[in-house]
Amino acid sequence: METKTLITVQASIAAPVEKVWQAWTQPQHITQWNQASPDWHCPKAENDLRDGGKFSSTMAARDGSMSFDFEGTHAKVEQHKVIESAMSDGRTMKVQFASTPNGTQVTETFEAEGENPVEMQRAGWQSILDSFKHYTEKLK
Repeated sequence: METKTLITVQASIAAPVEKVWQAWTQPQHITQWNQASPDWHCPKAENDLRDGGKFSSTMAARDGSMSFDFEGTHAKVEQHKVIESAMSDGRTMKVQFASTPNGTQVTETFEAEGENPVEMQRAGWQSILDSFKHYTEKLK
């Protein structure tokens, strides 16, 4: 039986968990931070935030050369604490939100896919999480 490789990325956000949760879950915010580099963007996002609800975001190169949809179904949603989901390819991911004295710790763990090196996947997901941190800390 094949063992699954889990990848974890983290960020400490200087904002209360309520604000972090909103920025992570609301489509009007997701489209503002959901990219790994400035030459990409997220023109569309949907998120039915409940157990069994579906999520989808379009990741696109700004030059129009390529795009793909990142989508799946939420398995467990516990407000301000955790979102567990299954991606459309069957891999799982879990995002945890923990209040800290300085704000909120976001920890994202997901199953690696088999096409790209693990370090490349970790770097890409960390870049997206860093974009989220930057965006969320600037929110009023």
